[in-house]
Amino acid sequence: MVKKGRIVAFFVIVAILAGIIGQTAMGITKEIKLGLDLQGGFEILYQVKPAEDTGEEITDETLRATVSALNQRVNVLGVSEPNIRIEGDDRIRVQLAGVEDQQTARELLATEADLTIRDVHDNVLVDGSDLRQNGASASFRADTNEPIVSLTLADARKMEEITREMLSRPSSENLLVIWLDFEEGVDSYANEVGKPDPKYLSAAVVQEVIPSNTATISGSFTVEETQFLAEVLNAGSLPVQLEELYNNSVGASLGEQAMEKTVFAGFIGIALIFVYMLFYYRFMGMIAIITLSTYIYLVLLIFNWMNAVLTLPGIAALILGVGMAVDANIITYERVKEEIRAGKSIMSAFKAGSRRSLSTILDANITTILAAAVLFSYGTSSVQGFAVMLIVSILTSFVTAVYGSRVLLGLWVNSRALNKKYRLFGVKEGEINEL
Repeated sequence: MVKKGRIVAFFVIVAILAGIIGQTAMGITKEIKLGLDLQGGFEILYQVKPAEDTGEEITDETLRATVSALNQRVNVLGVSEPNIRIEGDDRIRVQLAGVEDQQTARELLATEADLTIRDVHDNVLVDGSDLRQNGASASFRADTNEPIVSLTLADARKMEEITREMLSRPSSENLLVIWLDFEEGVDSYANEVGKPDPKYLSAAVVQEVIPSNTATISGSFTVEETQFLAEVLNAGSLPVQLEELYNNSVGASLGEQAMEKTVFAGFIGIALIFVYMLFYYRFMGMIAIITLSTYIYLVLLIFNWMNAVLTLPGIAALILGVGMAVDANIITYERVKEEIRAGKSIMSAFKAGSRRSLSTILDANITTILAAAVLFSYGTSSVQGFAVMLIVSILTSFVTAVYGSRVLLGLWVNSRALNKKYRLFGVKEGEINEL
């Protein structure tokens, strides 16, 4: 007797999946960030070196401070999603997608950080050379636990003179305005003060004369903001040089063409896989198409949640993941067909085939994940992006191709609607060995 409830459950699950994918898929694809090879832009690999005659060593603090300074400069270029990260002990990779004036961007990034503390009339009070090496740090006020930035100057007398002079001014002028890369004749406090996102980093009120070389900058800061400000201040006092080791530029039109061709090729490849599965595995192939479609949607969803950047190698990893998911389905379906040919019932063949295929699928996935982990550990840039997408693809395919496929196919098998319908599984009756 056919159990119609299981068949109804199958169609309900498929309808829910189709509704969710249909309603949200386009929004997810639009939100995914594209790498510079898909939307144009450029990347530069810098080696960070101490400036001449300083004798300073490049430390982790130096690299982090330099990254903060570069991020601050990138904001001036209007780049919404810069990718600036440390590689190794003395290198920084900068990836800027969608930048049109690449020469100006390169000049802006490569020059040494120019930190100044000015008054409201843009007169220089302190510059980077006045700060002690790594003299800025994020901390908390002892009495209120308020996040603050502690600032240490090389000369204690200078801090006392500045604060005493600022306290003698009217309250509207009693401000220490911190700038990074102030452009003479172009930037001014008067022009920036009314903006919601001014170019200057901070404007601190002087509350008392500071007789030591240590001052604090307070305001409505979060912990993250004080850490960022301290790093930028340290970058301004660090005389580092950025030596360009490598650069790669991709035009916007070339990136768009690459995107279109890659997506088109991906659609063709996936369509051929769907046709093959449907032709060779019949009803099981239809189940595979449903789970593979869900797999592709889930991979893009997870990648978007990770706030990752999709590149051409990432798309290649996605298509490769489809192949891995298909392979898992094929292993399971072939085991089921072998059990049917051995004379077992549809239900017994499904259970035995699923059980026998699990270890093989698990071994294949684990070895591929290990290879992807090595690529991520020792690779750089696009190689790491490929590895991340491959790992996400494999883990997702294991869930959809193994468990998802078995749940959907199991609903039909356990409903008994497929009993003795061997052709729906791609097996001819003449191939079955009677027990």
